[in-house]
Amino acid sequence: MDIQDYKDDSLSETGSTTSSRVGYSGPLSGPLVTTTNKKNSSRKSARFKDQDECYVEITLDVRDDSVSVQNIRGGDSETAFLASRLERKPSSSSALSARLRQVSQELKRMASSKRFDKVDRTKSGAARALKGLKFITKNVGTEGWGEVEKRFDELAVDGMLPKSSFGQCIGMNESKDFASELFDALARRRGLTSSSITKSELRGFWEQITDQSFDARLETFFDMVDKNLDGRITEEEVKEIIALSASANKLSKIQERVEEYAALIMEELDPHNLGYIELYNLEMLLLQAPSQSANLLTDSRVLSQMLSQRLVPTKDRNPIKKCCRGLSYFVQDNWKRIWVMLLWLSICAGLFTWKFIQYKHRAVFHVMGYCVTTAKGAAETLKFNMALILLPVCRNTITWLRSRTKLGRVVPFDDNINFHKVIAVGIAIGVGLHAGAHLTCDFPRLLHATDEEYEPMKPFFGDDRPDDYWWFVKGTEGWTGVVMVVLMAISYTLAQPWFRRNRLNLPKILKKLTGFNAFWYSHHLFVIVYVLFIIHGYFLYLSKKWYKRTTWMYLAVPVLLYACERLIRAFRSGYKSVRILKVAVYPGNVLALQMSKPQGFKYTSGQYIFVNCAAVSQFQWHPFSITSAPGDDYLSIHIRTLGDWTSQLKSIFAKVCQPPSVDQSGLLRADIGQADNRPRIPKLLIDGPYGAPAQDYKDYDVLLLVGLGIGATPLISIIKDVLNNIKQQKEIEEGITEDGGATKNSKKKPFATKRAYFYWVTREQGSFEWFRGVMNEVAEYDQDGVIELHNYCTSVYEEGDARSALITMLQSIHHAKNGLDIVSGTRVKTHFARPNWRTVFKHVAVKHTDERVGKSYSLILI
Repeated sequence: MDIQDYKDDSLSETGSTTSSRVGYSGPLSGPLVTTTNKKNSSRKSARFKDQDECYVEITLDVRDDSVSVQNIRGGDSETAFLASRLERKPSSSSALSARLRQVSQELKRMASSKRFDKVDRTKSGAARALKGLKFITKNVGTEGWGEVEKRFDELAVDGMLPKSSFGQCIGMNESKDFASELFDALARRRGLTSSSITKSELRGFWEQITDQSFDARLETFFDMVDKNLDGRITEEEVKEIIALSASANKLSKIQERVEEYAALIMEELDPHNLGYIELYNLEMLLLQAPSQSANLLTDSRVLSQMLSQRLVPTKDRNPIKKCCRGLSYFVQDNWKRIWVMLLWLSICAGLFTWKFIQYKHRAVFHVMGYCVTTAKGAAETLKFNMALILLPVCRNTITWLRSRTKLGRVVPFDDNINFHKVIAVGIAIGVGLHAGAHLTCDFPRLLHATDEEYEPMKPFFGDDRPDDYWWFVKGTEGWTGVVMVVLMAISYTLAQPWFRRNRLNLPKILKKLTGFNAFWYSHHLFVIVYVLFIIHGYFLYLSKKWYKRTTWMYLAVPVLLYACERLIRAFRSGYKSVRILKVAVYPGNVLALQMSKPQGFKYTSGQYIFVNCAAVSQFQWHPFSITSAPGDDYLSIHIRTLGDWTSQLKSIFAKVCQPPSVDQSGLLRADIGQADNRPRIPKLLIDGPYGAPAQDYKDYDVLLLVGLGIGATPLISIIKDVLNNIKQQKEIEEGITEDGGATKNSKKKPFATKRAYFYWVTREQGSFEWFRGVMNEVAEYDQDGVIELHNYCTSVYEEGDARSALITMLQSIHHAKNGLDIVSGTRVKTHFARPNWRTVFKHVAVKHTDERVGKSYSLILI
């Protein structure tokens, strides 16, 4: 702005009188840049200067030796600050002229500075950023206002909405502190000082925060930081907004290093050490920061477009076709489970029908009717299911069948525990039908039978008719059946997730009777149940010949197989004691144990082992996925403390740990193998390895690995094994090492995997410390980009949300300068919120059109 030099006679040039006692009020304006276009002036803030926005108009009221600002059009907060300097009372007209000249020069400097050069918004990164920085991501505009207005009516007190309820009213329930700062920024802009607002004021707030203009959103965000509205952000204000953003996104590690990150931003955006940054700095950083978007790009636009068209969901108005298509997809995904379930149901139905028809043609049918046929049909299915339920928990057998035979192609061995649960449901139904039919139907009918009707029953129940109901219960057949039902009910109840994982809010006395310990011990009541089951099946009322008492025939092979399994596990675990090498306690209640590998212990990535710690319980064995690679000289597992056993285990090992050094991760660590005075640590026994769904990864050209939380443990082992094998193959090709193992193990499966994609989704920032060493190792040694790592933190708001905007900027600066991600602490950049799985699948499919892609999903602790 070029404010003309005012001398004693300068007022006369504007058409005023020359008297110094007469005041003058009128526009005082001039061009900001060299241009003749005056018609295209705008009311927009000077923070967002377009080529046509050339003028800032300041209206002054000059009276005697005082000047007051009446109006500013086209200026920003900094322009207002400079104009306010005109309001000071000068001592003379020459001082007034000097003051005007000083302000004019300052505004000229602002206008000519490179800072107002328009940032290029046509680049891909800028185009994406323009869609971001949103305060409200859903129900924007008039559609959302209806819901906001409804919540206002519910939350308002005497027609005024308190500041404390502002976040809840606009839909920021989980970010109350952020919403409070947003409220203050909006109120400051409007000059409001009250802590409550009316509905009309709330409507103005809503229109501003849902404004689709990027410039308006950027200015609102800037106002949140610029609390004194001087157009400048100091380092202290940067610290406050970093702490606020970190708190809203539950990033405790960033909150601890606020000063360091604030200094980093000031160093980047304030190279001249002015002590402040301005809005154009944030605009430039947001629009030109390195892309870290989760939107993956493909090499071929044409192929990507073709695939996208094929991936678009088909909108079929015909409900029959829609159901058929959904059924077809379901069958393709679950055909193994379907045929096994159909086979099991067919066998159960066949046994029930066979026994039902058999007893329908016996003399007892005329007395007991369909009660006895139903009871005996259910009993036959019970024999089969009581024998079958042992097979899915024969882990050595399952592992051998999966690894050494081709049955794994048609039998879903990976669902052995789920099938075990399904059979348990079948047993519960069989017990209900069998016991219900006996106790409520055929026994009462026998008691009320006439002498003539009872005559055919004498060979089974004796010459003297049972005189009361108690006669049936006190007999061997009766009390064994009742005891079995009680023990089964206890075991079945305590095995439910509500009791096994202590999800119910029970009194302390009852709380002690639940949990994993209760589940484990109650499940071993099956030993008593099977003994009683054999006794119950031998003393039958209606079958006196030994070969018709078939219960022992059903159970002989499964019980013998299971007994051999337990003996093998007992003997094998006896000499597989391991020596603890390292212990680490990580955030999120995770205990990492690194132990020596027993001699001859061989395993495949994706498998798991059972662990026993006598210091916690001499009898309990718990399964944990192996996180080390087969090529490592140690064995490692990561345990998340979710129950009583794991909590006690963590407590015991934490006693031998100390705070880590600067270059180490975790909350507590103990390198026992390197310590001079080795502390006494509990002894561990291991049993395994056992098969798991992810162990067949070597058969695929490309791997797509998806892990949620601690469920990523088996996939970490696969990642390390893929990296080790690819490095080994590369060394063989380059002649660095000889392929001695190829001739030694000619039958060994070739390692087909050439590319791996790992997507790890976790809720907490501290979770990334669990596998930080692996992430950094892959980033350091995977020079060819064989393994593509993607970390996702769901506690951080999605890209484009104003609550995570500053975290995104800070992440880009820190990673570009130091090569480390501020969220994960690794070299791998962290994405925010949940992945767009459609984009992920498209990316992998387009990249590998003619290759076999193996998918492995590990969601929970195995």
